[in-house]
Amino acid sequence: MMRIDLTPQEDKPRLMIIPMIDIIFFLLVFFMMSMLTMVVQKSVPLNLPHAATSKVSMEENIPVTVTEDGGVYYEKEKITLADLEARLWEKKQTGEVSIILRGDASADYGKVVQVMDMIKNLGISKVYIATDSQG
Repeated sequence: MMRIDLTPQEDKPRLMIIPMIDIIFFLLVFFMMSMLTMVVQKSVPLNLPHAATSKVSMEENIPVTVTEDGGVYYEKEKITLADLEARLWEKKQTGEVSIILRGDASADYGKVVQVMDMIKNLGISKVYIATDSQG
């Protein structure tokens, strides 16, 4: 005589690996894309002039700032033009240098030109002018 067992069998819970892989790839892509939009600039806050074609470069740049009162900053440190020239010369000796020149919209135009001229005389060809986008 054959016996039929009608009691429910408890299956072991199965670990579904495919949905977990999908979630991990989604998180990976999300964090990669969010990190690409984060650009760290170590500089003092100021009111930038507006331009329709402003964009952010993803390469590492040295921020040089000219404030409204005529102060010159290397990253967040207030510095004289002679010291700025010495620091940029040191950076240029270690490799390729690119500068983001940030001038306040109310800053003295002559001071900004003086800083740009000093950078050009050092032979640094990659100089970007920071602006805020219109809109």
